[in-house]
Amino acid sequence: MSDNQNLLAEQRRALILDEVRRRGGVRVNELTRRLNVSDMTVRRDLDALARQGLVEKVHGGAVPVAEPAGHEPGFEAKSTLEPGAKEDIARAAAAMASPGSAIALSGGTTTYALAQQLLDVPDLTVVTNSVRVADVFHAAQPPGPSGAARPGAATVVLTGGVRTPSDALVGPVADRAIASLHFDVLFLGVHGISVEAGLSTPNLAEAETNRRLMRSARRVVVVADHTKWGTLGLSSFANLDEVDTLVTDRGASARIRAEMSEHLPGLVVAGPGGSVEESEGDA
Repeated sequence: MSDNQNLLAEQRRALILDEVRRRGGVRVNELTRRLNVSDMTVRRDLDALARQGLVEKVHGGAVPVAEPAGHEPGFEAKSTLEPGAKEDIARAAAAMASPGSAIALSGGTTTYALAQQLLDVPDLTVVTNSVRVADVFHAAQPPGPSGAARPGAATVVLTGGVRTPSDALVGPVADRAIASLHFDVLFLGVHGISVEAGLSTPNLAEAETNRRLMRSARRVVVVADHTKWGTLGLSSFANLDEVDTLVTDRGASARIRAEMSEHLPGLVVAGPGGSVEESEGDA
């Protein structure tokens, strides 16, 4: 950990979270020494992480939150987590969508943020299993005076299916709709990503729908903030070598970035102001 007392709060909290996950817990007095900040500052940081559901405060420190693998948070709950990181990721990922291309967006709060960044990309065909994502395009692109869609507006295809707590449409109806389609790029949100389990979700039906989305795509781009690394959902649906690029944020520590680069074919780390670092892994 850094001893720089001028670290931004977001950077400090990312370092604390990384330490909690790596060691299985931290103590306040250890953090004050390592970060060279006051006891009160550390406690405020732990309070903020606890409010986000990322750590559990215990006497004298904090430990990781151990969620059941089958627990699926709702869309509203997830939308409050790492909003700045998701915006950075969305800006970087949007640059990968070419005008006139056919793209797919899965359900999730990061793909929802991405949808808003894609509004200015002309002539997209967008396939999604997310009502929230579809609403972004429909609300922003009203028809012109004649009733026809304005020039350059995206064509949006909503798959149908059974709605999950995170507002994704899944199941046989969604799977059949996706099976006959072909995308230039799939932007895929995930619940968890790890070396051992690959990409995972707490929802069994969503796992199958995500597999169908990946089979229909020429290129798979996973959009996931740093808190998803090491998280494990009930059902794995893809290995890391099936991903072409992971777009994540600068909240990932140097150690986590190195691990990501080692196991993923491509890695993009998005930062403040839309700056991007790119690297190619060895996978």
